[in-house]
Amino acid sequence: METRVCRLYGQQDVRIETDIVATPEAGQVTVRVGAGGICGSDIHYFYEGGIGQIRVREPIILGHEVAGTVIAVADGGTDVSVGQKVALNPSHPCGECEYCQQNLQQHCLNMRFFGSAMRLPHMQGAFRDVMTLDAKQCVPVSNGTSLAQAACAEPLAVCLHAVSRAGDLTGKRVLVTGAGPIGALCAAAAKQAGAAEIIVTDLQDYALGVAAQMGATKTVNIATHASDLAIYEDGKGQIDVCFECSAAAPAIQSAIKMLRPQGILVQVGVAGDIPVSFNPVVAKELTIIGTHRFHTEYADAVHAIDTGKIDVRPIITTSFDLEDAVAAFDMARDRSKAVKVHFAFASEA
Repeated sequence: METRVCRLYGQQDVRIETDIVATPEAGQVTVRVGAGGICGSDIHYFYEGGIGQIRVREPIILGHEVAGTVIAVADGGTDVSVGQKVALNPSHPCGECEYCQQNLQQHCLNMRFFGSAMRLPHMQGAFRDVMTLDAKQCVPVSNGTSLAQAACAEPLAVCLHAVSRAGDLTGKRVLVTGAGPIGALCAAAAKQAGAAEIIVTDLQDYALGVAAQMGATKTVNIATHASDLAIYEDGKGQIDVCFECSAAAPAIQSAIKMLRPQGILVQVGVAGDIPVSFNPVVAKELTIIGTHRFHTEYADAVHAIDTGKIDVRPIITTSFDLEDAVAAFDMARDRSKAVKVHFAFASEA
């Protein structure tokens, strides 16, 4: 069997090519991909040839936010059956290294993560019509959940892990800086976790409108209404927890001003080196927490989407055929028009 693949050769050099689909071996299944979301990392790989110090050094198939339908199951038995709709967990830790043994699988020393250029050879991704993978990476979804919704499980898992890093949010006043897909989903995850107030900031009204649908109680366009945030700087700060999703120095500095003494900054967004003044961090005894990927949260995200606890549909802006990859990437990075852009494959339902 053959499949189309979306393969990146270098900066702004993406090609739709044909590969052979591997025959599933024991413990594996073959899935016809139905939907795939373009992540910020895919955008960085395409337009910049990498993310920070991670560079694309060989051709790589992009994509890690995917869902599809099982079309073949290897002999030997699995919990997944032909015809089943599944979200595909792109994370495949080794289970044996020191961090896996400490239940820190997101820090696995031998991690295989779809579409990642972190290691060499690169881990090939999931922007393809058909792919074979381990059955344990497949999380079933009900027929009532579209594959486009199921494909949002990966970014939602990132946000659920970020929320878990912040501790109990019950009754808290939360700030989310950046209203892209991760920011919007952080708002939804914070709402599910019991936050009393969720303020989301961004430069684009379109993205802020989506954030409002995802759980934001207040949205602020900092390009036009930055003064609306002044009230949150009163008395050394009024924000309990900030999920910083922009990786922009001005947003981080603003968040530090708004955080109350002993408040928490969860740094979700990533970029290159970011200048930050640590004087107010020390003076206000702030806690800065990093958050990286997820592990058990992937199944939690699928469950939240499948049961309707979190409705991800507002973040899905539009979809493109794989042949229109460049147009899809252009749309995905246009924050004035899009939040989450998908590739729609033949089996979307």
